Amino acid sequence: MRLVLLPFLLATSPMAQAATTPVPAPAAVTTDPPRDSAHPASMSAFVIPVPDGALNAVMYTAAGIGPHPTLLLFHGFPGNEQNLDLAQAARRAGWNVLTLHYRGSWGSPGTFSFAHCEEDGAHALAFVRQRDTIIKFRIDPSRIAVAGHSMGGIVAARVAADDAQVLGAFLIDPADFAAIGRSFSKPSAREDFLNDEVRGDMPPLAGTSEQAIMDEVEHAGANLDLVAAMPALAGRPLALIGAQRGIGTMAAAAAQAARKAGAKQMDAETMPTDHSFSDMRIALATRLVTWLDRFQH
Repeated sequence: MRLVLLPFLLATSPMAQAATTPVPAPAAVTTDPPRDSAHPASMSAFVIPVPDGALNAVMYTAAGIGPHPTLLLFHGFPGNEQNLDLAQAARRAGWNVLTLHYRGSWGSPGTFSFAHCEEDGAHALAFVRQRDTIIKFRIDPSRIAVAGHSMGGIVAARVAADDAQVLGAFLIDPADFAAIGRSFSKPSAREDFLNDEVRGDMPPLAGTSEQAIMDEVEHAGANLDLVAAMPALAGRPLALIGAQRGIGTMAAAAAQAARKAGAKQMDAETMPTDHSFSDMRIALATRLVTWLDRFQH
């Protein structure tokens, strides 16, 4: 999802205008670790069964005997940017990382919808807590965090909001579909979203249509409302990393709601880049690895 700057996204905020503070890159972002010959890092592809479909998934398993903390990394709509550089950096930092394609996307069987994406996030969380999965991938089930980009941001937020055992959420220029749907009261905003965001992203999706996608956004309820998820996340570590040339005002609105709900462990900033963080990948990986490090101790 490119997420063009619709008129309702152009409002400024202190967070949206904040300068990015240079942060030293951790070694995991820039340097390959020594090989563990007994328990080397590895990658495994498999399918997670879910009702009415399945999820094509990949586990990036960290080196070492473990047990390892594990990050669920959710991509956006439709998932052209999968953020696998972030998965690799997190693995070098000692984390397993599970990535997946939602039902009806990129060859995963089933019907695509935003509601199914959120359900699939919950299925992924249940999968990494299964006994066989824990043993195979050397997982510490008490240390599971979530991260997501764009649409994956609301998926990650919803997964964490619905499960208090999730350590925290790292949200990368997250999309608030309820806010986008409310903007459709202005016909030009609806037309812009259809033309600039939906039509170009349909080819990797199955079992859906432009009309179905637009209807789901237009009538989005609390489950697709990023701001509404913030009270449930405010008591845990939370990161909201927006993009100035993306939809950083959505992250800013969510950060404001989290502060109002009493958040005290929140990293919130807007970085001077586009929605895909095209020219700030090292900086983004630095933010993620630094954020994850708080759970290592």
